[in-house]
Amino acid sequence: MASKIEVKDLLEAGVHFGHLTRKWNPNMAPYIYMERNGIHVINLYKTAAKLEEANEALKKIAASGRKILFVATKKQAKDIVADKVSKVNMPYITERWPGGMLTNFVTIRKAVKKMAAIDRMKKDGTFNTLSKKERLQVDRLRAKLEKNLGSIADMTRLPGALFIVDTMREHIAVKEAQKLNIPIFAMVDTNSDPRDVDFAIPSNDDAGKSIEIILEHVTKAVAEGLEERKNDKGSGKDKDEDTTDAVEETPKKKEKAAEEKPAKKAEAAPTKEEKPAEEKPAKKETEAKPEDLTKIEGIGPKAAEALVANGLSTYAALADTDAEKIKEILTEASSTLAHLDPTSWPKQAKMAADGNWDELKEWQDSVKGGVE
Repeated sequence: MASKIEVKDLLEAGVHFGHLTRKWNPNMAPYIYMERNGIHVINLYKTAAKLEEANEALKKIAASGRKILFVATKKQAKDIVADKVSKVNMPYITERWPGGMLTNFVTIRKAVKKMAAIDRMKKDGTFNTLSKKERLQVDRLRAKLEKNLGSIADMTRLPGALFIVDTMREHIAVKEAQKLNIPIFAMVDTNSDPRDVDFAIPSNDDAGKSIEIILEHVTKAVAEGLEERKNDKGSGKDKDEDTTDAVEETPKKKEKAAEEKPAKKAEAAPTKEEKPAEEKPAKKETEAKPEDLTKIEGIGPKAAEALVANGLSTYAALADTDAEKIKEILTEASSTLAHLDPTSWPKQAKMAADGNWDELKEWQDSVKGGVE
């Protein structure tokens, strides 16, 4: 379990300090406690509540196997983000945000592959055959790519979420994520608009101590999600089998108690009749088990929740549903999901339901340009 978020710790770290009152964004009014000496003070009880809510969502995303991209290019946040996030093996951007990082991911991946190609040249000896001037040029290119894209070298597809420090500074990243419907988590100061993000954490995004304490809690939640995923991989299947066995054993015990007095020959007849009754609960158990719909390209955690709430909890159910019907469900669930295009979802779900994961991955890569 993640350590409990104490308001006292947030206060000591200066998380409550906002901007000058003349620089405020009126949409931050619900999160402002008071004004003092011309500076807005953030309500730390609301900060703690929002941070817990964000941590829970981030934990689920990490447990699902999706990457969370951390973005912080401001001077006081760079080193903190690089240090904390590298410990949980998540990608991060601490230099300039590369335009089209998300919306033109294919090109970004090509640049990362170029970096890998240079490394191969150095290993197989091709690099030494170049002239001195060419070697210098290649080394400079490699250093530039490493500086800007080295931290996302392992991110072979679009991230499952973005965590941003200062949405005002990273407004391009916010717009790109909104366009692709990628969930946005962010530290939001009193001069920012919380409506631009899905999970706003009202906090001081300028002080190093404030950024550090928020990142500490966030990365702990991500680490828990990754640990949960490891445990599920190791024992998830066994748990499912145990549950099914328990469902089947209960009626059998009752039958045995009722059939103790009759002879063994008489026991054979009711066993045949009772088989259908035993099979039904096992089938229901299988049907009721929700599948990870976020593996379908275009479905985020919020969209998946909306679909499951409307009975589309499996790939098979999604494959049998018309795209227009899915669109209606999303529109009714939330206005933020109304712009999603579910046209390809039934097709992808059909591949997933049939177990054609390689075919699905290949299709997704051709659309998004995601993997090697």
